[in-house]
Amino acid sequence: MSIQKLAQILKESNNIVFFGGAGMSTESGIPDFRSANGLFNKRLNMTFSPEQLVSHTFFIRYPEEFFNFYKDKLIYEDAKPNEGHLALAKLEEIGKLKAIVTQNIDGLHQAAGNKTVFELHGSVQRNYCIKCNAFYDTKFILESKGIPTCTKCGGTVKPDVVLYEEGLDESTIQGAVKAISQADTLIIGGTSLVVYPAAGLIDYFNGKNLVLINKSSTSADSKADLVIHDSIGKVLSEALKA
Repeated sequence: MSIQKLAQILKESNNIVFFGGAGMSTESGIPDFRSANGLFNKRLNMTFSPEQLVSHTFFIRYPEEFFNFYKDKLIYEDAKPNEGHLALAKLEEIGKLKAIVTQNIDGLHQAAGNKTVFELHGSVQRNYCIKCNAFYDTKFILESKGIPTCTKCGGTVKPDVVLYEEGLDESTIQGAVKAISQADTLIIGGTSLVVYPAAGLIDYFNGKNLVLINKSSTSADSKADLVIHDSIGKVLSEALKA
């Protein structure tokens, strides 16, 4: 029944924005970062939480340990877009979906074919030298030993990912706010809506249909016009077919 209702909403909408989180990528085999346990580091003889390991402080203080964790836990080279990503790409292709706002850093929306994607937390697909700003791809990071260094100037190459303690990119936020505020339908999927400032962006929505697709309940369930507690890939692809 709820799939039918979602199909009807998709049919009637002309300006859909999708706001997604980790649940979008878990179906592509990328584990939710928040479910990672605190890790004991032998060399430093300390236990760190996942949040500490990807903080700006940790990156500056222990770059080698940062990159060990980053390469091991945040880059999933073999991950492929799942049926949810493909359904969203199809919705954009037919002119209904106008933008994706994502908290994910895996680049799978673009891999599926979406063009307008606001990556709130950056992307593992882009890396820049902090001295000369030279660009490097994921392969360069994975193949580098220890701390990735720029082949041009010798500076450290940093992933274009927003670390804890760092601010979000202003132009990305503005683009996301504009897209959400103009949407007639906002679909929120695979996010628990606890990470701020990202979660606060949904307050800019003034449109007609607020749809929530998440396996567990969220703080926005009571405000939504339609809530579906199920797999996001399955829900989106079935609604698109319907």
